[in-house]
Amino acid sequence: MINKDNYCVIMGGGIGSRFWPFSRKTLPKQFLDFFGTGRSLLQQTFDRFSKVIPAENILIVTNDMYADLIKEQLPLLDESQILLEPTRRNTAPCIAWASYHIRALNPKANIVVAPSDHLILKEDEFLDAVKKGLEFVSKSNKLLTLGIKPNRPETGYGYIQVAEQEEENFYKVKTFTEKPELELAKVFLESGEFYWNSGLFLWNVNSIIEAGEKLLPELSNILALGNGVYATANEKAFIDKNFPACPNVSIDIGIMEKADNVYVSLGDFGWSDLGTWNSLYDLSPKDTEGNVVLKGDSLLYNSRNNIVALPKGKLAVIDGLEGYLIAESDNVLLICKKEEEQVIRKYVNDTQIKLGEDFV
Repeated sequence: MINKDNYCVIMGGGIGSRFWPFSRKTLPKQFLDFFGTGRSLLQQTFDRFSKVIPAENILIVTNDMYADLIKEQLPLLDESQILLEPTRRNTAPCIAWASYHIRALNPKANIVVAPSDHLILKEDEFLDAVKKGLEFVSKSNKLLTLGIKPNRPETGYGYIQVAEQEEENFYKVKTFTEKPELELAKVFLESGEFYWNSGLFLWNVNSIIEAGEKLLPELSNILALGNGVYATANEKAFIDKNFPACPNVSIDIGIMEKADNVYVSLGDFGWSDLGTWNSLYDLSPKDTEGNVVLKGDSLLYNSRNNIVALPKGKLAVIDGLEGYLIAESDNVLLICKKEEEQVIRKYVNDTQIKLGEDFV
């Protein structure tokens, strides 16, 4: 039986600039179907959590400009389940607003917070971890995150170092480390004490609000003033007025790295945050030369370890390339070394500054 006190907050307001040119401001990656399943990443995330969370208890927090996309992709959602931010202010304000909103609905609520663009290959194991995690946080004021056993020295993820074990598969967090250099990532992998930070969080609503009021008072002072309007017709007007004044800070830096009651549940459920073209390349089927062709048609000669994504009906003839990303969408063609994908944000910024919004 699904617990009516359990809620899910799906964060769906990001731009996904590292997936440019496929991901655009008007249609970012969470609304795209990368794998030809017929469901976008957002829809897959909703489908996944609706198996263990009452559908009416799943909230989407996103930017105002994506309201119509949310309604189009998730038509069964009530409008009250869509929280629309007037401006982007990172994950801490997003989560704080959702928490105050949920507490007004149910002061006993337990919450799982998830990005809208993660891939989970072992869904049963993942959902089991979520159910156990919600049970864990329902009994205490602990803040919980899900840690992923690393299989390579990844420099694009944050890491969690575990300390003593609290109970079966729940450990006290010792340290957080953001995106280490390669040599340090190798040390982390070899030590066996470090796990990838999945960006998935679980807690009781009162635990996270208490932590926010203690560790991010400047944020709580802005949003807690609206206690009387949450889950009412006046809520959006209050948010539109006050949300832009919230500090631009992540939940990791603002709370999780400072709190002394943070725990981690360890898992290995085929997780990827699909943050970059490289992560998509790693997860995709390859030809005998290690090339990935996601969309469109391609003829490749003397070419290895490339990823090619084109509009349907387009043909690319590629000769002599190794380790490249070739991606075309609408009015943009991008060709760059696959390993240099972290500079895609620079390409986006330069394009915006020199050529305007039409290309981003």
